[in-house]
Amino acid sequence: MTMPPPYNPPPHNPYAGQVPPPQQPGPYGPPAPHGFPQQYPGAPQGQGAWGQPPMGPPPKKKMSTGAIVGIVLGSVVVVAGLGYAGSRVMSGADALSSFPEATHRLVVPKTLLDGEYELTKDASETEGKEVEETYDPSVKDAKAAIAQYTGEKDAVLVVSGFSGRLRDPEGARDAILKGAVDKQSTLAVPPKDFTPAGADVTVTCQVTRSKDVMGSTTLPMCAWGDDNTASFVAVVTTESATADPKTVDLAALAETTAKVRAEMRKPIGG
Repeated sequence: MTMPPPYNPPPHNPYAGQVPPPQQPGPYGPPAPHGFPQQYPGAPQGQGAWGQPPMGPPPKKKMSTGAIVGIVLGSVVVVAGLGYAGSRVMSGADALSSFPEATHRLVVPKTLLDGEYELTKDASETEGKEVEETYDPSVKDAKAAIAQYTGEKDAVLVVSGFSGRLRDPEGARDAILKGAVDKQSTLAVPPKDFTPAGADVTVTCQVTRSKDVMGSTTLPMCAWGDDNTASFVAVVTTESATADPKTVDLAALAETTAKVRAEMRKPIGG
């Protein structure tokens, strides 16, 4: 009896019936809740399944402006308050005689920089309360001014400061910047002083670099301090967040900060 030839199955096609990898979310993730947004970007698209041609390197991660603002606020919104000098103690006579007269205050206008940025949230009465209630013997009559503004192309401008009677305005300015460097961030460009044209105060600027599961984020910011006001200003864009810290134009940010100060600092009673 003739035996049938052995069964030889057809060659296996590694591509046949293969399930494509699932789609990944877009770079900006789901919409954020109201308030200061803190959405996080989605992960980059992964490599294809086994047997598929390589798809090349994943696209560069993008940090949403909202996520960056969350980082900025989480780092320094309260540091712009009064806790930096809590350990200093003044004598009674010194405490009564060394404070400047209150002549100016900070306001939160509806727009900043000649209408380039529009107010999206005023947190002076919420987060700002922690600033006002923090004891500091070098500040009297503190009133917080904390706000977020939005400009073109999702640019965000954040202001966090306070007005009052400041015994050590330079110390307040320096402490605001120092407080922006925490266990999750490093100082990428040390503080540098600027005197913008037409300004009567020194503006100090620095760049921090923070890291999380989504990557690294560059955060440039500037601060000022005078007898009655102290604040930091940060302008955040997706481009600035991914920039090399050493390429950030701090002189330009100092000019912007001086303009913000001029628009927010108003005479008391005026």
